[in-house]
Amino acid sequence: MLQILADGLIIGSVVALGAIGLSLTMTIFRFSNFAHGEMLAWGAYLALVATAAAAQMHALLPQPMGPFSFGPSMLIAVLLAAVGTAGIALVLDALLFKRLRKQGSITLVIASFGAALALRNLLQFWQGGVPVYYADGLQIAINLVPRSVWGGLRATPDQILVLVLAVAVVAGLHAFLRYSTLGRSMRATAANPALAQVSGIDPERVLRATWVLGAVLAAVAGVMAGLTVQLRPTMGQEMLLPMFAAVILGGLGSVWGAVIGGLIVGLAESASVTLVGAEYRAAAAFAVLIVILAVRPTGLFGERE
Repeated sequence: MLQILADGLIIGSVVALGAIGLSLTMTIFRFSNFAHGEMLAWGAYLALVATAAAAQMHALLPQPMGPFSFGPSMLIAVLLAAVGTAGIALVLDALLFKRLRKQGSITLVIASFGAALALRNLLQFWQGGVPVYYADGLQIAINLVPRSVWGGLRATPDQILVLVLAVAVVAGLHAFLRYSTLGRSMRATAANPALAQVSGIDPERVLRATWVLGAVLAAVAGVMAGLTVQLRPTMGQEMLLPMFAAVILGGLGSVWGAVIGGLIVGLAESASVTLVGAEYRAAAAFAVLIVILAVRPTGLFGERE
């Protein structure tokens, strides 16, 4: 029981970080961005390239830090991956979405499909289709709770770090959106774009900030997914539907809704692996989504317009 809960929280934290960026994009840009999953994959692989380059240059020690599977180079790699992924998002907006913004949400959705296919195939052409890992060593799970207590609980140091990092990122994001001027501008634009513009808020600045913030969160989620599982060019595509489920489940426009929705999706997937098999994990998440939407159509924290 405890192991299912822990595994679900770890999976859900990765889904939640990706879902927050997706929720912000859907709320402010008013369209479903199917290329958001590819931002996650590109962030994970950019971090992989950065760690490999640092190890070859001996700029940073490649040895693992304490109990973790990665060395100090990973810390710099995450920052570089976040910057690179944000750059990809801004270029994609300038070349594609900005030109089609006046055409309506349906056009933007179709364009995001094309962008997702292009990004996925470029990544596979660049890195190949073989799954890779950030580190070659095998991590041994730590016994946190003995088996006599609800089946026990085991987790690797990387998994524990992922959970702590997810909490820290969500807390930092909450403070940014609540207390910073740019964060308040983003919330105002999400609530009422016309009124926000009349109030003197620069819409283009808010849109750029949304792309950057969503891409950074996706990059961090991609690195976290790579640390706990493995890296694959299709990892963004595989996580896209769970992220959409988390956004809808939590309620469109709610950051905390996306977080709670992601955790629920993670718990549903973890329980399904144990109870009915790994092949049904996506179906279990959507089954929970259907049940909750049947009771509350706006999602857990969504508001009726």
